[in-house]
Amino acid sequence: MAKLIIGCGYLGSRVLDLWLARGEKVYAMTRSPARAAEWSQRGISPLVADIAAPLNIEAPTDIDTVLFAVGFDAQAGRSIREVYVDGLARVLAWLPATIRRFIYISSTGVYGSFQGEWIDEIAPCDPQREGGKACLAAEQLLAKSPFADRSVILRLAGIYGPGRIPRAKDLLENKPLDATPTGYLNLIHVADAARIVLLAEKPTSHCLLVSDGAPVVRGEYYAELARLLNAPPPQFAPAANEPPVAKRGAADKRISNARLISELSPEFQFPDYRAGLSDAVKHWQAS
Repeated sequence: MAKLIIGCGYLGSRVLDLWLARGEKVYAMTRSPARAAEWSQRGISPLVADIAAPLNIEAPTDIDTVLFAVGFDAQAGRSIREVYVDGLARVLAWLPATIRRFIYISSTGVYGSFQGEWIDEIAPCDPQREGGKACLAAEQLLAKSPFADRSVILRLAGIYGPGRIPRAKDLLENKPLDATPTGYLNLIHVADAARIVLLAEKPTSHCLLVSDGAPVVRGEYYAELARLLNAPPPQFAPAANEPPVAKRGAADKRISNARLISELSPEFQFPDYRAGLSDAVKHWQAS
């Protein structure tokens, strides 16, 4: 049986590589005919479609597992709800009923405002940002779908790694960071996240929090990143015109990965931000 990836971006492309390395047949959806042609050359089965519009292509009947890892592209002219919620609804209606596993990539942004508490899967959801609100609405849609009993929601902490080191350019240019130095960051390296997706093919709880389990105070994280970049020490200057509760740079919660560890026993290649940042910066400087 085959795999299908909808959202073959930063995370999805790495899952694709892992599945190919395992000898799986992989379908991947893209809006770009040019990208579809490139994928064909790699032995990937492309599906050219846009989930923000009616899916007028036939769904393959040999799909066993689906990864829905769609990111938001502000340049595409669609709202985040149109992509995350309406797009998911189209996919769920389009898929064959024989799907065995549906893996949905969500975000810890579905949680509300906290003051440094540890958060687990049963903590109350009260998203303050539009992305978190759309993720939660999509989760609720999936829970009411025919695939609910075959799905797992992976709520990812901040994903980073080669090619994605938030604020690196600002630090190098000695720009003040629109964030507070206090409060916790919760992270997961993209390589570890991709391997966890594959582990989630087996039966699990309906929802799992995905992080490295080693929250770090924001000021400490950016100080280490500046050191690795040989940049000046970070400066912090939170904007005064945005409610703190809605700012990504003001979040303050610690994500527990205890259920993830208990159910899937992942082995982290990058168990904390120091190991992960060092790897990401080495790749960035070599590119």
